[in-house]
Amino acid sequence: MTDPLDIRKKVLPVKERDRISFEEVSERFSVEKASVFRWSKPLEAQLTREKPATKIDPEAYQYERAQRLGVS
Repeated sequence: MTDPLDIRKKVLPVKERDRISFEEVSERFSVEKASVFRWSKPLEAQLTREKPATKIDPEAYQYERAQRLGVS
C-alpha cells in the first residue's frame, strides 16, 4: 500500500498544473473525491482544544467524581 503522503505529493501538483476539478483528479488517481478535497487544505497543528480541560479534585470522594462525570 502506498503512503498517503506520497499520493498527496503526486496528486496535488497534477491538479494545480492541469487545472482540473476534484472529480477528475479522483478518477485519474482512483481515490475518493473527499480525500483529494481534504488533502488540498494546508496541514496545520491544532493549537486549541474543542473541549475544556478536566481535572480530578484529589480531595473528592469517588462517588462525587462519578456524579460530576455522569457515571455510576
